Amino acid sequence: MSAILILAVRVLMAICLYAFLAWALYTIWQDLRAQTAILQSRKIPAISMSVTNMLDDQAASFSIPEIILGRSPASTYIIHNETVSSAHARLAYHHEQWWIEDLRSTNGTFLNDEKISTPTVIMSGDELRCGQVNIQIQIEDNSSHP
Repeated sequence: MSAILILAVRVLMAICLYAFLAWALYTIWQDLRAQTAILQSRKIPAISMSVTNMLDDQAASFSIPEIILGRSPASTYIIHNETVSSAHARLAYHHEQWWIEDLRSTNGTFLNDEKISTPTVIMSGDELRCGQVNIQIQIEDNSSHP
């Protein structure tokens, strides 16, 4: 009789263990789905750029997480000026902020007349200078989003 009782306890313990594992995996899966929904609901604030010291108007607005500024046709924001490198600078949205990074350009990237050498946070109203081209930055206010 004791052998049957021990077998029943072992089977019951195995069932409890598998039930706990199933519950833990289900809880993790639910949490991942909730986090995915939160991340998908976040909106990248639009960033508008306009060249202020050239004759041709090169205004553009973007809502993508990375923008390459440069003279190359492969750049996201093309600047038609000889003082601008092919891939001059990168604007990237992460950590809920827009950042500017110089891509080893020949003539340098300046933020509000200060040369940048490391990725730097930019704000609405800042002025970038790529070579001899001044670019005014406007960032959409995203304070109403979570």
